[in-house]
Amino acid sequence: MGNQSASAESRDAAKARRDLKGAAVDLPRWVIDDLSRVTPRERISDALTELGTASNAMIEGRYKVALRAARKAKDLAPRDATVRETLGLAAYRTGDWQTALQELRAYRRIAGEATHMPIEMDTLRALGRAEDVTKTWQELQSLGGAPAVLKEGVVVYASFLIDEGRLDEARVLASPQSVKPNPYPADLRVWYVAARANALSGDAKTARRLRDAIMIADPAFPGMDDLETTISKATP
Repeated sequence: MGNQSASAESRDAAKARRDLKGAAVDLPRWVIDDLSRVTPRERISDALTELGTASNAMIEGRYKVALRAARKAKDLAPRDATVRETLGLAAYRTGDWQTALQELRAYRRIAGEATHMPIEMDTLRALGRAEDVTKTWQELQSLGGAPAVLKEGVVVYASFLIDEGRLDEARVLASPQSVKPNPYPADLRVWYVAARANALSGDAKTARRLRDAIMIADPAFPGMDDLETTISKATP
């Protein structure tokens, strides 16, 4: 029975790839196969079309278009992880915080991935749910994940601590033990938050050291004018 079911799923996925329409042709094969496994046969083609439209719109920065298409894809394929992920990210980009949180948590349950937990934390910040920001940060630390994800978690949580006036905690969390050459983009984001926390605490020297390291690595890093203003107000 299991082999028959697997064969049917394989046939559905193969048919879906043959019947791709519109933006769905740009979807990776694994996305098509995954959606086909969890979606009624008669809905697969339309769901892939809407998901393809949403995915392309996300890439192009047309987030409202992505949100509309992703909602339609969810109506057709609610059990697919990529559909829920795309809807959550589109909602986040358009400031629909409640939908973003709901869909990204659904993605995490379905996929078993912690990838977007920092975005969950940022959404909780926007919703004013301070205790849940901390709980989600603790959960992310417990679950672990890719270094870039954990570093983004540091960025979000340290920024939250700054907003809460807990500057010493933000400094301890974000300040690197050493500033190494050839940093990853995620490192620069952590250094930026650490520079802010130090400047706001009055430690202009450390803030300038981090600012200089960011500028050397990426002269076009966003937000440097705002950081410079914050540093200029710090105690020398």
